[in-house]
Amino acid sequence: MNFIGNWARNKGCFSLLALTLFASVLPAYSETPVGLLRQPAANGAYEMAYSASENALYLATAQSLQLDKGGVVYRLDPQTLAVTQAIHHQFKSFGAAVNNKTNRLYVGNTLNAAVTAIDVKTGEVQGSLVLDTRPRTATSRPLAPRELVVDESSDTLYVTGVGKESRVWAVDGATLTLRHTFDGMGKYAVGLALDAPAHRLYVTNGDNEFITIDTASNQVLTRTKLAEDQAHFFLNIALDPATHRAFITDTKTAQLLVVDSRNGTVAQKINLPTSLAVLFNARRNEVYVTHRDTGEVSIIDAKTYQVLRTIKAPVHPNSLALSSDGQTLYISVKQPFTRTQEASAPDEVMRVAL
Repeated sequence: MNFIGNWARNKGCFSLLALTLFASVLPAYSETPVGLLRQPAANGAYEMAYSASENALYLATAQSLQLDKGGVVYRLDPQTLAVTQAIHHQFKSFGAAVNNKTNRLYVGNTLNAAVTAIDVKTGEVQGSLVLDTRPRTATSRPLAPRELVVDESSDTLYVTGVGKESRVWAVDGATLTLRHTFDGMGKYAVGLALDAPAHRLYVTNGDNEFITIDTASNQVLTRTKLAEDQAHFFLNIALDPATHRAFITDTKTAQLLVVDSRNGTVAQKINLPTSLAVLFNARRNEVYVTHRDTGEVSIIDAKTYQVLRTIKAPVHPNSLALSSDGQTLYISVKQPFTRTQEASAPDEVMRVAL
């Protein structure tokens, strides 16, 4: 999936974006180097979620887009990365988020405009909700669910619906029913992050906007332009609520933004390769960023903004997850593929001891 950068530069078809935003052939390593475990996982691997209650890592996969129906969520042993359970359901899986209070895993079904709920203790699929019921036609298509975040205190699931006129959906986590729809989120609104105690939800979009939503009143509070030119695609967000910082990736410009979440002011630009996923680790005061095009993952000191370590993760590092103690990083790694040529080897998961 080298084509996310090409899409951003050339503005190709949105169906490619829906696949690549969630998103090449080498043998699996064991412990090489020390502290790094890399294992083949499955075809069509995308996002991950770590369940603290189950001490398990869940990997959302779409399988083969051409040959397989439905999706599979794999439960992995967090130490060995061995598959301990395969949970099949009717829709292909891309995004993932877990509510550790209710032991529910939520999976985004990008191609079906839906989300699916799974009981992590039993592996039972508990239902799906289609968020955009419009039929797919030659001239229109339903919005594509992309990022998922959970407010455990209110049992609310927030989901970005990506399209030319994007939305954010608020879903009741218990009943899997729609609570609220935030319209007018701009074109290709992908990034989503939640500060639950402060009742703040943050969104980034293809209009270079950083949007702040009050989840108590369901009102949009501010919309701030992070840049005026089109040489950017601000994609994903990671929050450090204690210092009011939002770390934002850019798939078109070689930088990571540090933004003051209170007012949308850009506080710092960290020079890095173009980037996809970002994750903040409060335990270690570190930021992790995937660089798909260069096949690397950066570990950044969140105090000095210096790169502490660069992990070589051939071929295309995609998404990130963190153990509950903050001492282990998980990386999903995509193999090369195109719209007409599927990957010739399974996608992988890496485990990094921090």
